[in-house]
Amino acid sequence: MKKSGENHQLIPRRVLFGNPEKTSPRISPNGRYFSFLAPVNGVLNVWVGEKELTNAVPITNDTDRGIRNYLWGYDSTILFYLQDTGGNENWRLYGVDLENGSFKDFTPFEEVQVHIIGYSRLHPDQMLLGINRDNPSLHDVYLLTISSGTLQLIEKNPGNATAWLENRDLQIKGYTASTETGGTELFLRTADNQWKKSISWDLEDAATSAPLSFPARENILHLIDSRDYNTGRLIELNTLTMQQRVLAEDPNADVSQIFSHPDTYEIQAVGFLKERLEWQILDPAIQEDFHLLGASEKADFTIVSRDASDTIWIIGYISDTSPTTFYSYNRTTKKRTFLFHTQPAFNEYSLAPMKPFSLKTKDHLTLHGYLTLPQNKHTNLPTVLYVHGGPWARDEWGFNPSAQWFANRGYACIQINYRGSTGYGKAFVNAGNREWGARMHDDLVDTVQWAIEEKIADPAKIAIFGGSYGGYAALVGATFTPDLFCCAVDIVGPSNLITLIRSVPPYWKPMISLFYTRVGNPDTEEEFLKSRSPLFKVDAIKIPLLIAQGANDPRVKQAESEQIVAELKKRNIPHEYMLFPDEGHGFVKPENRLAFYAAAERFLAQHLKGEYEEEEAQLSHPA
Repeated sequence: MKKSGENHQLIPRRVLFGNPEKTSPRISPNGRYFSFLAPVNGVLNVWVGEKELTNAVPITNDTDRGIRNYLWGYDSTILFYLQDTGGNENWRLYGVDLENGSFKDFTPFEEVQVHIIGYSRLHPDQMLLGINRDNPSLHDVYLLTISSGTLQLIEKNPGNATAWLENRDLQIKGYTASTETGGTELFLRTADNQWKKSISWDLEDAATSAPLSFPARENILHLIDSRDYNTGRLIELNTLTMQQRVLAEDPNADVSQIFSHPDTYEIQAVGFLKERLEWQILDPAIQEDFHLLGASEKADFTIVSRDASDTIWIIGYISDTSPTTFYSYNRTTKKRTFLFHTQPAFNEYSLAPMKPFSLKTKDHLTLHGYLTLPQNKHTNLPTVLYVHGGPWARDEWGFNPSAQWFANRGYACIQINYRGSTGYGKAFVNAGNREWGARMHDDLVDTVQWAIEEKIADPAKIAIFGGSYGGYAALVGATFTPDLFCCAVDIVGPSNLITLIRSVPPYWKPMISLFYTRVGNPDTEEEFLKSRSPLFKVDAIKIPLLIAQGANDPRVKQAESEQIVAELKKRNIPHEYMLFPDEGHGFVKPENRLAFYAAAERFLAQHLKGEYEEEEAQLSHPA
């Protein structure tokens, strides 16, 4: 175990995992104000200022978990934000009036989840909300009148709706529903106000297809669709004739980002996330802008906000060796103006590049991933296999504090998009069906073997580390392949697939067939799910574990960690367990993040013999 300062400058954990200095900028619709998130007494709040951000002031006063999701009202006099309690994901909608500073809770309901369905410039005093007030499993549609605060139920959930589709006039025009076999059905409203099933996506296409939006043109719907193609393409559908045309496609990647006109909802550009983000331009009106903005080989860009006149855009530049940098861009003058670095403290340190790589599995699938190495050594390294969650998600190129942390402490960081990851087409995501703890884990094993054969990894010093599905993968690594890894770190990972599926949040119940078909059905396949659950293979564990859990996690309940920790205790298997009473599915509060990463850093240094920050780990929430 090496302490800080022996070989090179360590990046402090407070820099890596503390709050950003500023983040999430937005421009008000009238173009007069800029807003952003920044700490107030260590808690993220919304700040507002004019174009010179030096005069910005905080306009919210959250003192607990901080604000992370907010948007401007279209009259530029109100800001909305969503907030839950202790990570329970029961979101409420709040508003703050910029003129008088008053706050309003628009959805003052206990144990109820709210999400925004639609908000249109054509109706600035109205908003569509999904609220599961009457049935925890179903979100009905309510019309909020912002000025009065009144809520009107306008669409009762028919019992199977998982997502609603609205047009620019805030009229509900469609909804999606899950089928018993894991597919998705799209229902559209007919001229006589009835619901008609218009499209069915079976299990093969469900993960790579979805409706998007209704543009201003009559009877047109934009959707992502992988029927008759391997990847999700952007399609324009005539809902009367059901004729369709392809607007954008890539044979190797699904549509990952959509850039739409704020007034017409017409799609202007489409992003495909491959090794890095690539844009296809559909609207010639923005061709020059995207050409100017994309003239850097060192960073990818995305547009995060635009004013009502569509003159000012806020641009985020994403790099692997620096946190996101934001600029405002004037489309008239074609000039960019620097706004801020999210974490300028990183400028004092040397950061490691993230390099894309690929490999072939034993059964001939191609896996794509990212490798981040210490700057002073590239071979025979202690290594962390950093497994993404989801599993229906993916790792991507860009600044990753955890990858920088691993590399800075002397470890190779390997991130791999195992089968079941999204973004690479339906064949790849469906290759993960019913493969939890099986071929999905084989992909991780193949990746480790690749790293050993490439002389990157020291085979005696390999850790597996992840959250959510990645936490499950860490437990699988400790139980299914106990000789491959020297230690494992599990953050909010399920240990028993039977109890995981039986305890999903009520608002996931309409989509439960997704778990039954892609993972397994606990009512009919109990033994199968047991065979894929680390809880029932604890006797095989030979390595130490660090397990961390949020007590309020609605997705992976506290019991998922508690039950395997109990088995570890019975067998005197070395482990540490951290329970955070004020967190959910992941650690949001900076003091909790720092406590966890201090413990994890000490744990990894003990078993991988890497460097660590000398400050002792503060186990503020040991269980």
